[in-house]
Amino acid sequence: MTRRTLFAAALLLPSLLVTAPQAQAAQTCQATKPRVPGAEVVSVTAVEKPGGTVESPIGLPPVTDVPPYCEVTVMLTHPGAHDNVKVLVWLPVTGWTGRFLGAGGGGYAMNLGDSTLATGVKRGFATADTDGGVGFNINNPAAWAGDKELVKNFASRSLHDMAVAGKAVTASYYGKPAKYAYWDGCSTGGRQGMMNAQRFPDDYDGINADAPAINWDRFVPADLWPQIVMYQEHNLLSPCEFKAFLDAAVAACDPKDGVVDGVIDLPNRCDFTAAELVGKKITCDGKEITISVQDARVMQKIWDGPRQWYGLDPGTSLANLGSTVPGPDGKLTGVPFEIAETWVQYFVKQNPSFDVRTMTYRDFERVFEQSRRFNDIIGTDDPDLSAFRDSGGKLITWHGQVDSLIPYKGTVDYRERVERAMGGASKVDKFYRLFLVPGADHCFFGPGELPVDPLGQLVDWVEKGIAPDTLLGRSVDGARTRNLCKYPLVSRYDGHGDPNNAASFSCRRW
Repeated sequence: MTRRTLFAAALLLPSLLVTAPQAQAAQTCQATKPRVPGAEVVSVTAVEKPGGTVESPIGLPPVTDVPPYCEVTVMLTHPGAHDNVKVLVWLPVTGWTGRFLGAGGGGYAMNLGDSTLATGVKRGFATADTDGGVGFNINNPAAWAGDKELVKNFASRSLHDMAVAGKAVTASYYGKPAKYAYWDGCSTGGRQGMMNAQRFPDDYDGINADAPAINWDRFVPADLWPQIVMYQEHNLLSPCEFKAFLDAAVAACDPKDGVVDGVIDLPNRCDFTAAELVGKKITCDGKEITISVQDARVMQKIWDGPRQWYGLDPGTSLANLGSTVPGPDGKLTGVPFEIAETWVQYFVKQNPSFDVRTMTYRDFERVFEQSRRFNDIIGTDDPDLSAFRDSGGKLITWHGQVDSLIPYKGTVDYRERVERAMGGASKVDKFYRLFLVPGADHCFFGPGELPVDPLGQLVDWVEKGIAPDTLLGRSVDGARTRNLCKYPLVSRYDGHGDPNNAASFSCRRW
């Protein structure tokens, strides 16, 4: 599986490290039909599973040492919708923590397969996911985009069905309901988490919604912007040229935070422009080329973004959105990000053969505005979280500042709108906290220090009242740690001590 495909997966990687209580006696793995309002439960089956190693369907390492569990499959339909929805619940035979976990999806898939269920079970959660009746295709919604009922399932309805069915199965199996319910997801899983908070505020006590696809109707078409720019400027840049701009931006702006570590910690202080690289000679595929004014123009327009939406910070990789490959004639051909391409083809244009690379700037503006009409269906940008707050819910969101697929500034904008709607930052912080992560790309890539266990910290907030001011971050290679600060604070080097150790940093204003 390529890195580009893994990005599209927008993977959910639950990583909570909570201690399970003393193991209880094994339950009987049998099926009891749950009642799901608005839906008809067609069948319920239960199968004992031995655990062991569970493979990932999306190319990630397998989950090992999974304890025995009871697998319950609930099939349901919505009268008149002619859909066929699966809710899958895995229940640890022993070591249940009394917690229920809803597992999110990625791209156009409402779940990410057995490995996410296995991770939850391994940590003592009764864990559930759903396919929403749309099947499992992360990149392409062709099978269901024209069905309004399935679109409704994907956007929201199946999330509530899963929570209701999953909790009912859990209560039936253990003879008592889960004491706490949590949601964990990234990207689409993050959007699902925000949808739960906004439309189903009583379903979960705690929601971990990372890199959330809040503004789906806007950022998804905007993901085509790099391709639009290159084609409209008649100048397609190679991966090597994009990397040259990225490396130059990092070299110029990385030192501004006091630590040279390959990460731009303070993107708002990065004043590097693409024009500064004009005339620089670089070597690509063994050939020496010179960065031209036209090259810099393309790069700067991509960084700036379309006028209707946010651009990308200069430290952001264009490996996904700006992908180009040599064609049969040796000339570069653009490869649009598939989720964005199929969104325009199947939803906005309703024409699967539409070539997004033919769009002019004006065409792009029209498509962007046409996409906005889907916000009422799939959008999760409602700033009124009062019902979730009043239910006692807690919400944690983190977002990488070099996220190449979902610009973090959209998440910042949402948080600030919530503050304006709900009485200011101090009041919102009592139930919803945002953490920005320098150097983190989409969900789990990038050179920065990624959050280690946000879901575990969410559990402590819900159950112990310990509100997180920081999330512990660690680099992928394990060499560096950093305390990731609650927005709007940032982690700044104290000027002494090991710059690879979180203890040498403190949270301050920009």
